[in-house]
Amino acid sequence: MHTARIIVIAALATAFTTVNPAVRAEESLIPKDMVYIGQEPSIMGLDKEDVMEQANTPARNRIPRYPLRNRTPARTLNDESPAHMVFLDSYLIDRYEVANKDYGDFMRTNGHGAPAYWDDPRLNRPNQPVVGVSWYDARAYCEHRGKRLPTEAEWEKAARGPNGNLYPWGNDFDPAKANYGRTHDATSPVDSYPDGVSYYGLHHMAGNAFEWVLDWYDPRYYSQLEPMVNPTGPEKPVWIGGTGTYVDLLTLGEKRVIRGGSWVAPEGSVRTTHRFWNHPLNNSYGVGLGFRCAKTAPPEIDQRIKDATILTYVEMGRERFAEAQQTLAPGLALDPKNRELLDLRQLIEQSLKRP
Repeated sequence: MHTARIIVIAALATAFTTVNPAVRAEESLIPKDMVYIGQEPSIMGLDKEDVMEQANTPARNRIPRYPLRNRTPARTLNDESPAHMVFLDSYLIDRYEVANKDYGDFMRTNGHGAPAYWDDPRLNRPNQPVVGVSWYDARAYCEHRGKRLPTEAEWEKAARGPNGNLYPWGNDFDPAKANYGRTHDATSPVDSYPDGVSYYGLHHMAGNAFEWVLDWYDPRYYSQLEPMVNPTGPEKPVWIGGTGTYVDLLTLGEKRVIRGGSWVAPEGSVRTTHRFWNHPLNNSYGVGLGFRCAKTAPPEIDQRIKDATILTYVEMGRERFAEAQQTLAPGLALDPKNRELLDLRQLIEQSLKRP
């Protein structure tokens, strides 16, 4: 049985080196406007001391204290702590915030009503993110596209990357890498700010438009967590204060989480751990409330990556490094940020350079 398995693996390796399906696999399994994120564990949230004890932190990198940041009830303090590990199944998530042109197609196809600010000339250009949508609007659009809203854990992993960055691009704040704090007169195109993309290549995970996610908001949710597998947020919403706007400051209600800051929000909101909220029916938080979609990854993607990894090890064991490059290529085409595959590529390249 063992010998037969080796023969099968060797045959597969030969097939991979004969016909490299990397491009075909990528095109057929991952839509061009989405990014695959694998099963690697990720960190979510911040520990309390990281939030509150910053006396020696430069002002530009300092995390604003919560009462000054949001003017919210005291019980919402430390809603980003404690830091905890999250284990997620692989998933796909939109590379860009949903643009006006795509939302317009959805409106025409489904007879769906227009969002707030749809006629605002500052915000309604085709390649700007759609803003002024409710949570229900966002959910309807994603379902129309065969997708769903990302969970809060999925959103944060996509924003922080495997190293748990405080900003999509790293741990040091850089005002040139995000559209926030009214530094511009409106939202920017969804594919802009290439220097501010996350580890996985997602645009505007900081600034531009706040983004709805799937979860109900509970400021105490993190404190109740142990290591979590595919968390989807609280089972039931809690009643909390309003979003901080003049109209909503005194209201109470059930809130959904929004993430990522916006072009009108302050610097503190663009941090990847920042949590905010809004009533799911409210479509007009300022002028910067949009979304992006996600979906669970097809199992075939994970299987192809595993196959590519195994076949690469087989070829490396044979010291056939040129062939190993070819067997590795389909895996990297599907998951170009996979750290194991990247390490393998480096080893192969080093071996090929040896005399």
